[in-house]
Amino acid sequence: MINRIVRMSFDPSKTQEFVALFDSVKDKIASFEGCEGLILLRDAEHENVYLTYSYWQSEAHLNKYRFSLLFKETWQGTKILFNDKPVAWSCLVEQKVK
Repeated sequence: MINRIVRMSFDPSKTQEFVALFDSVKDKIASFEGCEGLILLRDAEHENVYLTYSYWQSEAHLNKYRFSLLFKETWQGTKILFNDKPVAWSCLVEQKVK
């Protein structure tokens, strides 16, 4: 299992546009082969900062998504809304409590 966290900072006037874009693709991403879950988070202190948290069966599944047409189209529509460079992490679960 691999977890992918992507932190994105948007132009404050573009956040609703991002949320609408996310809403239009979230079910497609969540049903992509190997995706075990997808969460959209918003920073508690910065209303224009969002994070996606996704769970993948393997790095190969994540990479298949990252090189898919769905990702390319979604990312193309998302990155034009940024006001700062995004940051992404791929993490392995080391320990899970509950």
